[in-house]
Amino acid sequence: MSEGRILVVEDDFDISNMLQLYFKSQGYEVYVAPRGSVALEMTRQKMPNVIVLDIMLPDIDGYEVCRQLRTNLRTSHIPIIFLTQKDERSDKIHGLELGADDYITKPFDVEELRLRVRNTIKRAEFESLTSPSTGLPSGRLIEQQLRELMGKDDWGILYIGIASLNAFNESYGFVAGEEVLRFTGMLLNDVVEELGTADDFIGHIGGDDFIIITRKELVGPLRQELIKRFDENVGTHYDFFTRQRGYLVLTDTDGNESQSPLMSLKVGGLTADIGPFTDIREITEAAAEARRRSDKAG
Repeated sequence: MSEGRILVVEDDFDISNMLQLYFKSQGYEVYVAPRGSVALEMTRQKMPNVIVLDIMLPDIDGYEVCRQLRTNLRTSHIPIIFLTQKDERSDKIHGLELGADDYITKPFDVEELRLRVRNTIKRAEFESLTSPSTGLPSGRLIEQQLRELMGKDDWGILYIGIASLNAFNESYGFVAGEEVLRFTGMLLNDVVEELGTADDFIGHIGGDDFIIITRKELVGPLRQELIKRFDENVGTHYDFFTRQRGYLVLTDTDGNESQSPLMSLKVGGLTADIGPFTDIREITEAAAEARRRSDKAG
């Protein structure tokens, strides 16, 4: 299992290549962006668990990259470690004021950077800020977004689950199941990027439960596209013969066979029009009921 996903934003090829090789050898997935604009795009696509960000970049500097990430609802939770040649106290303070989580100066000890990366990821998981499986916001960040819906009348929620994931895990193992969770997180992000708004929020509640908070008029189009795209792509997680059959064959300890359908998305839609709601528990209960109804209907 991967130790986590790292995005290295560094225009010096020798440094970025060294970090990519080193962290891959330590079990991490590593992506490299040589420019700030590329980093912003890759962050939305890959949802890294941490970003190692050089300040001196050829287009926009690391400070501006950090500012844009922190002001975007879907990337504001991702930890950032600044990597720079500057050693001025004012530069460190400026980075921390923008929301950076840590700061290391070149030339650096790669082992020290590894420990800072590891500790930053673990701290975010411990504080229930991010999901270790998907890198999406979780726990307290989801609760915070739900509380902000109180008093608003234009919101919509998609409450999402993965049907038949348990059967898939039983057949292919939990590592393959983690890949399905990550695939689902990426799919949600891609669809929201295309059809949603910059203010939409995507969270991983836990297990196979996800949430999207959007505008109420987007609930229908997002739901339709999510289900369609999941169905089109989930087959890649199965072996060839299972894809051809269209169902999974499970064998119990006594040798008896049973069939399980391929995984699909269960998506319930909820809007502010159903309210009023007085607390977030009422919202989550209504969203869960909407998902149960959609599952029975479809």
